[in-house]
Amino acid sequence: MLNPKEFRKTAHEFVDWMADYLENVEEYPVKSQSQPGDIFSQLPQSAPDKPEEMSEIMKDFQEVIMPGITHWQSPNFFAYFNANGSYPSLLAEMLTATLGTQCMIWETSPAAAELEEMMMNWLRDLTGLPSEWHGVIQDTASTATLTALLTAREKYSEFQVNENGFENFTDFRVYCSTETHSSVEKGVKIAGFGKANLVKIPVDEGLAMDAEALEKAIEEDLAAGKKPLCVVAALGTTGTTAFDPLEEIAQITQKHKIWLHVDAAYAGTAFVLPETRHYLKGVEHADSYVFNPHKWMFTHFDCSAYFVKDKDALLNTFSILPEYLRTETTGKVNDYRDWGIQLGRRFRALKLWFVMRNYGADKIREEIKFHLDLAEGLVGKIEAAPDFEMLTPLTLNLACFRFKPVGLEDEEKVNELNAQLVAAINKTGKIYLTHTKIRGKYTLRIVTGQTNITQKHVDNAWELLKEMARGMV
Repeated sequence: MLNPKEFRKTAHEFVDWMADYLENVEEYPVKSQSQPGDIFSQLPQSAPDKPEEMSEIMKDFQEVIMPGITHWQSPNFFAYFNANGSYPSLLAEMLTATLGTQCMIWETSPAAAELEEMMMNWLRDLTGLPSEWHGVIQDTASTATLTALLTAREKYSEFQVNENGFENFTDFRVYCSTETHSSVEKGVKIAGFGKANLVKIPVDEGLAMDAEALEKAIEEDLAAGKKPLCVVAALGTTGTTAFDPLEEIAQITQKHKIWLHVDAAYAGTAFVLPETRHYLKGVEHADSYVFNPHKWMFTHFDCSAYFVKDKDALLNTFSILPEYLRTETTGKVNDYRDWGIQLGRRFRALKLWFVMRNYGADKIREEIKFHLDLAEGLVGKIEAAPDFEMLTPLTLNLACFRFKPVGLEDEEKVNELNAQLVAAINKTGKIYLTHTKIRGKYTLRIVTGQTNITQKHVDNAWELLKEMARGMV
């Protein structure tokens, strides 16, 4: 086992390795080339009985674990949405791990609680959200959405479901579009509403929720004796970054007194730019809202910013006070264990503080604008190519397109060709991209949002795409 002297020496070696890794990360195959079972088969079947040297453990890390890593911090990572990090965030994570702080209540770490409160205020103001909202850091947007559903349930039932179960409070209905993230469906199941009570509203040509269809569904449910409870509006859907018409949806939820939760998990970072805030019109009528700094604001996973209008409803849903957690400050401070599902909480606010101070608001805005410009330039090239086509309009920095050779009209063959193209590109290890389907069309997705991405990386990705696609026909 390490002693303090050995720890100091080893830690310096590890930091050197970390710095080298981040400096040279694009030399690795972006997507792991491992096959199922490759890593598992190299691991011992049981834990060691005797201590092992850290040098041996690190050797196995490099030889066994690293080949099975997909490199999310590579500037050639264009898949899914980013899970960005940065140097200030990483340094803060090192301090967080060193402190080993358990941040469940103010008493267990006053600095953690008070820094979190201020960081949420900073984020709220930086992204143009209503000044009266209250914020808390959740682990993920999935947890935040579940938190919103549970709070809506309890506010509607005057907190009787928590007290007595669902008796007299059945037939709740939750609404989202067919393009909304799968975490809504999971949350509906966990919250006890039942999957059958999630109403998926059709979308318009831009893949945004059809507000007229939403109102019709709500009115039909009311006529059938159902209880419309919550609408989840997406600002930037996962598949295509489509934006639901928030202002129209808010008018409907206001009219019918329905909880409105806004999922801006990825896109929320873009609202640091005033020119993007037209998408936020109507947000003041929302009851809850979430976005993830751990996606696009250079802050390591996990760090999800959740805001509520009615703080008391949130606290009354989750607060529980056993004697062993009672302190002299109870009720006088923010005990964040009462603001969500988990009792135990990491010191996530520290990395936000480091990032926002080391970057500064101006640099964050500059980087986000650069990422948007990269996407716009890429889309121009796609639209100019006769054998590629955009499948949705560009909203932020996600290009949704496909390869369609001139004269090939068989949609099944076009889909098959694009699926083969994605697989072939990812096998090269040079870039990593993923897909979605838009009205049955196999669609390539490229997100230009990685922390260290440059114009060169986008240009290289586009040249590789053209070369490999055209070599397939």
